[in-house]
Amino acid sequence: MALNDFADSSASRSLGRPQGIWSALHLDPILLVLLLALISGGLFILYSGADRNIDVVKAQGIRLGVAFVVMLAFAQLDPSVFRRWAPWLYAAGIAALLAVLLVGVGAKGAQRWLAIPGLPRFQPSELMKLVVPMMAAWYLSRHYLPPRFRHVCAGLAIVLVPMMMIIQQPDLGTSLLVGMAGLFVVFFAGISWKLITAFVAMVSVAAPMMWFFVMRDYQKQRVLTLLDPQSDPLGAGWNIIQSKTAIGSGGIDGKGWLQGTQSHLEFLPESHTDFIVAVLAEEFGFIGMLVLMTLYFLIILRCLYISVTAQDSFSRLLAGALTMTFFIYIFVNVGMVSGLLPVVGVPLPLISYGGTSGVTLMAAFGVLMSIHTHRRMISA
Repeated sequence: MALNDFADSSASRSLGRPQGIWSALHLDPILLVLLLALISGGLFILYSGADRNIDVVKAQGIRLGVAFVVMLAFAQLDPSVFRRWAPWLYAAGIAALLAVLLVGVGAKGAQRWLAIPGLPRFQPSELMKLVVPMMAAWYLSRHYLPPRFRHVCAGLAIVLVPMMMIIQQPDLGTSLLVGMAGLFVVFFAGISWKLITAFVAMVSVAAPMMWFFVMRDYQKQRVLTLLDPQSDPLGAGWNIIQSKTAIGSGGIDGKGWLQGTQSHLEFLPESHTDFIVAVLAEEFGFIGMLVLMTLYFLIILRCLYISVTAQDSFSRLLAGALTMTFFIYIFVNVGMVSGLLPVVGVPLPLISYGGTSGVTLMAAFGVLMSIHTHRRMISA
């Protein structure tokens, strides 16, 4: 950390907030307890979703432990550090996405990963979920808000460039999350409803063109399957049909932990990753889903409070965008598992098995805690 950053952090501790363990660690205790409750419950469900494979749970625990350390590290940094480094991180992210397209590692028909000697394989597009809103917030906060039309266009370009590069991998789910993260920044900057209406109209006009010229055959099949899963019940429609069956069979209080038939008899695909919420619904029923959604709601509510109480434009825009991105994660995953949205491969945050996604999410929560705990006292 630079000398100026250390001075800013010291001033925050001495002027802004009372001393204590939470202040010293720059952690928000309310958000921390909610996250730990979610992670603990997630490991509990993962054990069942992975068909009682304790090695999967241990691996996920290690990954989430690393993610927690990342969150703690990000929380120590003053928000000015993120603002200063945003352009450099964005440039590095674009370079990494370009490297993926040129020399990336492929798997299951997609080329999304980078394998650097001496480092574990990672997915640069996941990191852009944090970097893109950071860059958009950096740019727009440098100008008067609400932004003028040319600044809105520049902000949209910041979002669309990495989004289009991710689509080429192809990874439609991640590209949509990255795009939404950046668009939330533009929206929170205070653009007029005329521009919003014009943007919606442009998207509506572009949608047919995307269908014919951008979307791949398997992506089109996902949309068609959403509209009529029974058209191919043993093929493309299998996932949605089995997922909806699992959710519906759970009833009010579920079949009980480890008693789900759809997942343990291997009818439900990807039961420990994208479709893990179906395992929860089958084994704990409506009550279990209500508890999970309440926990998510409280986390989002706390993050929105942090966003509203942030003391500068950059922090408010970034915190608001990260909060709403977390909401989109939940909305898309639950929507696709319940058959309301196409299957796009979006994990249930901090519940589904996975590494890079969890680290990115916890890093975002670290940024939110940094914004909240580095506030300065404003004298009257």
